[in-house]
Amino acid sequence: MSPSVFQGRHTADNSEDIVVFIIGMRINKRFSIHKWLPVFLSMPGMIKELYTHKRELGFHSAENYFGLRTTAMIQYWRSLDDLLAYSKNGKHLKAWKKFNQLTANNDAVGIYHETYIISKGQYESIYVNMPQYGLGKATKHMPVTLEKQTSKKRLSR
Repeated sequence: MSPSVFQGRHTADNSEDIVVFIIGMRINKRFSIHKWLPVFLSMPGMIKELYTHKRELGFHSAENYFGLRTTAMIQYWRSLDDLLAYSKNGKHLKAWKKFNQLTANNDAVGIYHETYIISKGQYESIYVNMPQYGLGKATKHMPVTLEKQTSKKRLSR
């Protein structure tokens, strides 16, 4: 096994509130590349900024998914205030304004996002023979103990 894979059962520490933000893009007209590619290309700069300034921005980590027409990124944030502050950040605001210009009278591409505010103790995870991933990458990744053997126990119920 790769050294980045943690053998056995692991979980994520759920002792802090967390914000889960899902953002993505849908290509509605595949052959209108000139209309959706600039939207797609605006994301890498923002992601680089988030990872470069994680601590001060309150960003923990992200996971990416790419489908035939739809992309999705699950982001983990320290707080809603941090996420909202980033939404007003220069790089994000510039990309949002550019998106609005590019998509005016253009249905070739769409974007979406969903935000979930999750209180401590109200989320749980299990990772078996996995690298750090999802909540386990965003928070403290730790081996499952007897006190955390089941989903019910991990949810502090």
